[in-house]
Amino acid sequence: MRALWNNVVLAESDDTVVVEGNHYFPADSLKREYFRNSDHHSICPWKGTASYMDVVVGDDVNANAAWYYPTPSEKAMQIKDRFAFWHGVEVQA
Repeated sequence: MRALWNNVVLAESDDTVVVEGNHYFPADSLKREYFRNSDHHSICPWKGTASYMDVVVGDDVNANAAWYYPTPSEKAMQIKDRFAFWHGVEVQA
C-alpha cells in the first residue's frame, strides 16, 4: 500500500492494518521529511485520543492530513505506532 499526495509518496508498506476502512501504516514507513506535528486532536469513543500531523510537500500544506493514536485503548492496540490519512491523501495498492 502507498499513501500519496501531490504526486509524492508519503508512506509505503505491505504491512497495513485496516480499521473502519482506513489503512494504518507502520510509523517507520513514513517519509518523515513530509510531516510536521500539529496541535490538533480528536477523540474516538473506542480507540482513544488521536493526534494529527500536517503533510508538507514543497510550499503546499495539507493540515491534519495524517493521524495516529499514541496511546490507543485496549481494543485498538493493533493500530499503536501506526498512521492513517485523509484530506485528499490517496491510499492505493
